[in-house]
Amino acid sequence: MTQETPKLRKTSNAYNIFILVLTILSLAVMVVMLLPISDATLQLLSIYDNLICLIFLIDFFLNLRGAAKKSDYFIKERGWLDLLGSIPSLGLLTNAGKYVGLFRLARLSRLARIVRLLRGENRKTLVKDILENRSRYATFLTILLTILVLTVSSTLVLQFESQSPDANITTGGDALWYSMVTITTVGYGDFYPVTAAGRITAMFIMFMGVGIIGALASILASLLVGSSSEPAEEEETPAAEPFPSVEEELKAIKDELAVMHQMIEKMSAEIK
Repeated sequence: MTQETPKLRKTSNAYNIFILVLTILSLAVMVVMLLPISDATLQLLSIYDNLICLIFLIDFFLNLRGAAKKSDYFIKERGWLDLLGSIPSLGLLTNAGKYVGLFRLARLSRLARIVRLLRGENRKTLVKDILENRSRYATFLTILLTILVLTVSSTLVLQFESQSPDANITTGGDALWYSMVTITTVGYGDFYPVTAAGRITAMFIMFMGVGIIGALASILASLLVGSSSEPAEEEETPAAEPFPSVEEELKAIKDELAVMHQMIEKMSAEIK
């Protein structure tokens, strides 16, 4: 007999996509942290990495609690690798601390499991789910894209600007604030890039911000228009009345003929 696959916590397609993208982002952050980058950029990436670890820890405990048999999830489904890849660095940034991040390679197990969940028949289900719930997935993907743009742009701006002595974006908080006000098309002007690479990154943030704000406005408008038009359509559409059958119509004709025949006989009797 074939051994049954351990039953795990049932999750939605949107949640699986979110964890999949977050896992890929975390692996990219791990690789960048091993490169020769500035200390400010390394600190910013460490903050992002710890936030991702927090989300992965929550996901691990939810999977552990929702598993039919906790030992099956922890051992057979390699839940211990999920736990190992979710341990935050807690500020260990230098020397051996940087290489502690290699434990993040354990996240490849989580990546492989989610990819396995989204292929085969589940892929067809995912496509069908996206087509049937386009507005919901459009909102979800727009928010996910915003998170990715903020993470990548703030890291790039800080790395480029930290190379210039005239830069006013010198910390991770400055870079994140600048990315947020730029992507929302506000642009206070309190922080601005002075390097060529930083300005090119700023142009990327501006273009993405216009698209993201336009997408959110379109989604909001479609929700408002859809909710206001549904009751009117229901009122305008009258209830369809059932058509009489052929037997009923013939019976009605026969009754009318009989009444007319009686009236003619009565009239002829009166004339006589």
